[in-house]
Amino acid sequence: MIQTDTENVVRRKKSDAELYNRRADGTRRPWYSTVIARVVMIALSILFLLPLYWMIASALKSDQELAKFPPTLWPHVPEFGNFVKAVTAMPFLQFFANSAIITISVVILSVISNFVIAYGFSCIDWPGRDKIFYVVIATLFLPFPVTLIPMFDMWARLGLVNTLFPLIIPAAFGSAFYVFLLRQFLLQIPRAMLDAARVDGASEWTILWKIALPTSMPALTTVAIFAAVGSWNDFMGPLIYLQDTKVQTLSIGLQTFRSVNAQDVTFNQLMAASFLVILPLLVLFFVFQRYFIRGITIGGFK
Repeated sequence: MIQTDTENVVRRKKSDAELYNRRADGTRRPWYSTVIARVVMIALSILFLLPLYWMIASALKSDQELAKFPPTLWPHVPEFGNFVKAVTAMPFLQFFANSAIITISVVILSVISNFVIAYGFSCIDWPGRDKIFYVVIATLFLPFPVTLIPMFDMWARLGLVNTLFPLIIPAAFGSAFYVFLLRQFLLQIPRAMLDAARVDGASEWTILWKIALPTSMPALTTVAIFAAVGSWNDFMGPLIYLQDTKVQTLSIGLQTFRSVNAQDVTFNQLMAASFLVILPLLVLFFVFQRYFIRGITIGGFK
């Protein structure tokens, strides 16, 4: 029995390899095309990983080794204490907590609001739907400075400046890019399935929850990752709305750390703090990379 299962797995892998080694018209690719593609991908991967490697290597170097010329490619004696110094040199945990609160809230609100809006633009027929959708897409071309002053004036009149709300609440009203991404995915759901559910008496909320939501998980994961990365790395928003240290985020904290030590910048500690800032995003991507790629490619409905 075990041998039969093993043979089936091997046979399936061979068939998959045979499928991937063919062009769209069914003809076989030459063997060297796969080799060239892999070499190019590995070279590009190394190129993109070099800054990350240099950040980690610099974070682990001592002050003396960091000042050497030519620079060493790796730390001879790793200084893990640089990470401790970077965390204690600023209220890192407070900044981390603020960034986490904003990011988690933005992700939840973005997924819910954009999914509901995209469902209305894709699965429900109503007069003027497509025209209004074009207007929504047109907002992508509005430059950020155009809305900056009116938004700040609104939050100031509400007395919410120097709080986290100006960075969280806008996510509850949707984003044109996320709506477009989810709408393209939802348009692939067969209309016959939706109409059959309506004939059986299902409400639109039931269809959204029982049919549209399960099939849209790859796209929703992509939206969640985009929202998390955008919120976590946001610098302009916290810079404008947050003046109190108690509510500032990690992006502002890094700039503050660099400004305080402007005369004698400890680059190893700065690199250590920078790595700790991007570490949650690296973990997030590697955990959900499968769903992220599926959502980006907007695969066919199964």
